[in-house]
Amino acid sequence: MYSINIKFEQKGLEPVTLNNIGAGDSLLEVLLDNKIELHHNCGGVCACSTCHIYVESGEEFIEELSDREEDFIDRAVNPRINSRLGCQCILQSGSGIINIELPDQTQFLGE
Repeated sequence: MYSINIKFEQKGLEPVTLNNIGAGDSLLEVLLDNKIELHHNCGGVCACSTCHIYVESGEEFIEELSDREEDFIDRAVNPRINSRLGCQCILQSGSGIINIELPDQTQFLGE
C-alpha cells in the first residue's frame, strides 16, 4: 500500500496525504477517486498533456516514462525534469511513499 503526499502550486490549497492506496491505478485515477481535480482532456489515454504533474520522489514505485509520454510532456505548461503525466503513472506492486506536486490548474480555465 502507498501513501501519496500531494502539494499544490495553486495558492490557497493545502497539502493532502492519501493513505492505503493500492497498486494498479494511475495517479490520475487515484486523485480523481479522492475528489482531487486534475485536468485530463483526453480522458487519460496519453493523448494530451493536461494531467501533467511533478513527481518529487517515489518514481521507483510507478511505471517508467515511455517515449510517447515524454513527447506529450514536452508540450506541457512549465515542464521540469521530474514532469510526468498522471495518467501514465501506474502504481506498481509494492508499498512506499510518493510525493507529487500538482501544477496550478487555473491556467486551463476557459479551454
